[in-house]
Amino acid sequence: MKFDKILENNTLWAVRYDDKTDNVLQAVFAQWNDPEWLVDFFSSNISDLKSFFRITDINQAVYDTIDDSQRIQCLILDISPDTDLDTIFRPLENGRSGEMLLGKEKARIQNRPPHASWLRLYAIKLEPGCYIITGGAIKLTRTMQEREHTLIELHKMEMVRNFLIENGVVDTVGFTELFNENH
Repeated sequence: MKFDKILENNTLWAVRYDDKTDNVLQAVFAQWNDPEWLVDFFSSNISDLKSFFRITDINQAVYDTIDDSQRIQCLILDISPDTDLDTIFRPLENGRSGEMLLGKEKARIQNRPPHASWLRLYAIKLEPGCYIITGGAIKLTRTMQEREHTLIELHKMEMVRNFLIENGVVDTVGFTELFNENH
């Protein structure tokens, strides 16, 4: 597992898994902007789209996804160095109010009419304002445990969190040391 620096101020990183040439941020944005991939995804998950979001038009779902993808990409990549990433990422568990060591987090577009955004970026929080993106998904159900593709994202978050703990990383100082050793 490798890590790619996304922002020059060392506040945002993305995992590049061993078998991949792109990091997870590049990979999810490529999927979310690929109309053919999206048509296949929504065709396979049309019952979730209908039941949870009341959307029956796959073309509309594809259009909304590409629009949201561009919006979240701008939100993540076009931020100034002094932007607080804590305003973008939230605890994965909706009920969690306190900090936890290497907490699991999510980012999504807020206030997206006429329906909530189903795009999610998942990350591990090293410390306030510093995140490692572990993956992303189109979440069409109430919980991540309900579908295989979101369960995979939960597994990836846990795998990265365990990798960091096994390598003694609990904050940005430890992560920077690990990153420098591997490059």
